[in-house]
Amino acid sequence: MSMEMCLNFILAILISALSGALATPGTATFYTNYVPSACYGSEGEGVMIAAASDPLWENGAICGKTFKVTCTGPTNPVPHPCTGKSVVVRIVDHCPGCGGTLDLSNEAFATIANPVAGIIKIDYTP
Repeated sequence: MSMEMCLNFILAILISALSGALATPGTATFYTNYVPSACYGSEGEGVMIAAASDPLWENGAICGKTFKVTCTGPTNPVPHPCTGKSVVVRIVDHCPGCGGTLDLSNEAFATIANPVAGIIKIDYTP
């Protein structure tokens, strides 16, 4: 193997490792009533949205931030809930005491997983 090929191979491994390191594991649930929201009141913000759990909320500082969310597996007996897709959601609400890291809109959840699962394992990145 040439020196250039070796360097390209090492670079590809480093990029792969860094991109995986940036994802944060968590869990996701879903909800269906989108207004009013803690961030925007009665103003509708579309359907690719999410509510932040208490650890992410930071007194509303997370409002408006976007996250790429990917289903990584089940948390219950529903086999293979993941669709293999990812979705980008914007934080519009607070989910105090909810059962997941992110509470996704029904539409966002259904994009990445079968809603029958109810709660799934996820990776999310800003």
